[in-house]
Amino acid sequence: MLRPDSTQAMAANRKTLNYLTLAIFAPVLVLVGIAGFLVPAEKSLTSGAPAYNIFHIIFGVIGLLIVWSRKELLPSFFNAGFGIIDLYQAAASFANLPPKQYFLWTSVDDFLHVIIGLALLIIGGYGLLRRE
Repeated sequence: MLRPDSTQAMAANRKTLNYLTLAIFAPVLVLVGIAGFLVPAEKSLTSGAPAYNIFHIIFGVIGLLIVWSRKELLPSFFNAGFGIIDLYQAAASFANLPPKQYFLWTSVDDFLHVIIGLALLIIGGYGLLRRE
């Protein structure tokens, strides 16, 4: 029986930056969505709107499914796409565009959308540009 050499085994187990980012980010999205239902609005710095909480839970579950799929490019697409969505949310909040009336963003949400959105777009874009 042939045994793979250690470098092949290491390469097979190595996770990409996009995979690791999504493996951390997806459960955080689910937890943020759940917390939005549990933390009273007056105690929260971010929106607790039900539609916003459901949005986080749904995208967190999609992210987890992508992580579990072990498909190489899907985490890059998700990260770049969600980064764009986050940046849109910051712009929509500023310009009073949909879904502002449902998500009820706060200034803390806006700040987080810009920082996280840029980070995810850069990480996802890096993964997409490096693909062979």
